[in-house]
Amino acid sequence: MGDTVDLDQFSDWMRRYAGVIHDNAPLLTELDSAIGDADHGSNMDRGMTAVVDALDVGEFTSPADLFKKVGMTLVSSVGGASGPLYGTFFLRFGGKLGAGPVDAEGLGVALHAGVDGIVQRGKAAVGDKTMLDAWVPAVEAYDAAASSGVGAALTAAAEAAAQGRDSATPLVAHRGRASYLGERSAGHQDPGATSTVLLLETAAETLG
Repeated sequence: MGDTVDLDQFSDWMRRYAGVIHDNAPLLTELDSAIGDADHGSNMDRGMTAVVDALDVGEFTSPADLFKKVGMTLVSSVGGASGPLYGTFFLRFGGKLGAGPVDAEGLGVALHAGVDGIVQRGKAAVGDKTMLDAWVPAVEAYDAAASSGVGAALTAAAEAAAQGRDSATPLVAHRGRASYLGERSAGHQDPGATSTVLLLETAAETLG
């Protein structure tokens, strides 16, 4: 596998994701206005802005240390479901990274831990029209491509996440605020799955 990801690259990923979220906040809010509380974009923008502020003043000695701060910051600064879900993801993700550079296999283990955290926190499954419709196929695609290295695996994960997001659009939501709409939730793109795709696309661009 050869290639690895270090602390500086992980930090760069979070900073770039903050910029991507800021640029896409109106889209995320528009999507959420159809099936949610119309606040996913503003909540995620506020949370990732707080993450960058924390990175600016913090001193981190390992990827695990960095993502502990990212996760705790999101839990404390983001309202709705997205704060606890993304916060849990990064706390579990970082907990598997250790102190040094991470190879493709290690990154895959961390991604699985993060997604397992989302499952446990959100009590959802694929087909419920949530961010898991993007996350689960993403980690499966990552595993299948991990032997080709970090860049190829993350690219495959991002592409699978986008397909999962799109496949969930026609579905009726069974979890979250969107589930209150019943059949009316069908045909609307899920905002959480959308922000997940943005996270993985940014990872592929930054870490690969």
